[in-house]
Amino acid sequence: MSFSCEYTVQFRDTDAAGVMYFANIISICHVAYETSLIESGIDLKVFVNNPDFAVPITHMSADFFRPLFCGDRVIIELTPSSIDSCKFEIEYQILSINAQTFTKSLVSATAITKHVTIDPATRKRQNLPEHLTNWLIRWG
Repeated sequence: MSFSCEYTVQFRDTDAAGVMYFANIISICHVAYETSLIESGIDLKVFVNNPDFAVPITHMSADFFRPLFCGDRVIIELTPSSIDSCKFEIEYQILSINAQTFTKSLVSATAITKHVTIDPATRKRQNLPEHLTNWLIRWG
């Protein structure tokens, strides 16, 4: 079961032509990632400032299929999956919302992020903490 949330493309997300600036796709994907963590009961302040683990993004890629403009409403669907005991990836679909029917429309973009769990002090890989494993199970 994937996680989904709505997002409205903001002026700050766009370039001078009024189209979403390519690098900002990761920002809106990250909004969905953070929201899914919160929905799973994970405290973001503790998650980000945890002395026992860190979860950096090690890879990101995106493909655009149609432009996104300021004011467009989208649904961001994310599906995480485990790669191994310390790595996972998240696949994102950014779907336009039809302004007349308020239903999902065409896929405007897709993205993938890959994450690894590390010890912040040694920077060495370590197993995913239990709450992240539970998050993977819930939304994967």
